[in-house]
Amino acid sequence: MSGQEKIVAELLRGLKHERDELKLQMHLAKKEIQDELQTLDDQLDALNHRYQPLRQAVAESTDDVWESLKLVGNEIRTGFAKIRNSL
Repeated sequence: MSGQEKIVAELLRGLKHERDELKLQMHLAKKEIQDELQTLDDQLDALNHRYQPLRQAVAESTDDVWESLKLVGNEIRTGFAKIRNSL
């Protein structure tokens, strides 16, 4: 094997190794993003569940409840944006 062939073979070996590392990192990141999305999904379900019985109370104390709902909703939206930006 000539010197140039060795250089090319080493380059290819290094690139394949780097590719494999990136694939692993992407797989791990994907799992982390899936976990984060599941957490946000659970929070959204909990928010919806808490909101249902509060519909009557919302009419009575609109400002406080509305601000709380907006805060939690914005936190969930920010989490979705974070996940979207990670993809």
